[in-house]
Amino acid sequence: MRIGMQLNYSGGFSETVEEVGALERAGMDIVFIPEAYSFDAVSQIGFLAAKTSTIELASGIFQIYTRTPSLLAMTAAGLDFVSGGRFVMGIGASGPQVIEGFHGVKYDAPLGRTREIIEICRQVWRREKVQFEGKYYQIPLPADQGTGLGKPLKLINHPVRADIPIVIASLGPKNVALTAELAQGWEPIFFHPEKAESVWGESLAAGKAKRDPSLGELDVYASPAVAIGDDADQFLPWIKPQLALYIGGMGAKGKNFYNDLAVRYGYEEEAEKIQDLYLAGKKEEAAAAVPDELVRSISLIGTESYVKERLAAFKSAGVTTLNIHPIAADTAGRVGQVEQLKALIG
Repeated sequence: MRIGMQLNYSGGFSETVEEVGALERAGMDIVFIPEAYSFDAVSQIGFLAAKTSTIELASGIFQIYTRTPSLLAMTAAGLDFVSGGRFVMGIGASGPQVIEGFHGVKYDAPLGRTREIIEICRQVWRREKVQFEGKYYQIPLPADQGTGLGKPLKLINHPVRADIPIVIASLGPKNVALTAELAQGWEPIFFHPEKAESVWGESLAAGKAKRDPSLGELDVYASPAVAIGDDADQFLPWIKPQLALYIGGMGAKGKNFYNDLAVRYGYEEEAEKIQDLYLAGKKEEAAAAVPDELVRSISLIGTESYVKERLAAFKSAGVTTLNIHPIAADTAGRVGQVEQLKALIG
């Protein structure tokens, strides 16, 4: 298994750049640069491309509603160019709170839009004249919707690669099936190795049945927190506030994808309690309601022997890349966790 990490978008960027260099030297394979509703990821990835040489640089994630498909393709090709073929395009739908609340764009048809966007991006990267008549995107714009002067164009520059890897962050059954059909990689959140087959197995199988063999095997990116040592269990409670935020606060009642996932994992009563507490403003109580069993199952926290067992479970469940969240106070601690993990992976 490869090792990756998502960068923290709220810290100092110069320190982050230095840390990425140290992680690259320690053998880290890929870093994901988020956008959320913070600074854009593109400028940061471009800067990191100039400061690194081997590590892959991924968007984590570009939201599908915030750029036109052609601009998304141009951006990916540009980042692949400046990084020497090291860019991975992570995309996802985000959620209505961000898309409608921050961007003022209607959140609709994530599945249909994702499918069309991928097809358009690959047209651009192949330097074909972009012509697309979809339900959500029409390129060139039909004459009756604009000036009538639009004509098919192709990308001026020759991309470094015509097959820039696409990783999709997806959770729902239909979206996961689409990911397995069309993308090079799948990034599920809160991956539970023992529950993955029952929750996602059918969707993955349906998508892979339609998959173009030229895409290769689907890479699976799990995102466990990591703390290795004899006293590492003390860090289990540290994970609970994030889980409570997602399960309880990322969306309204009946419109929270992460709450739905917890239910599908078998924590229906707990998920409801966490959400009720979080939405009532009782964040600490919500965190305390997160089951220890859930935290332990989706993390790599414990002694070396225990973490090695969990690594085997993740690998058995199909995980190819561990996009880790090291629990450490500084760069040296995070680099140490990476080196320790690499040794355990072997």
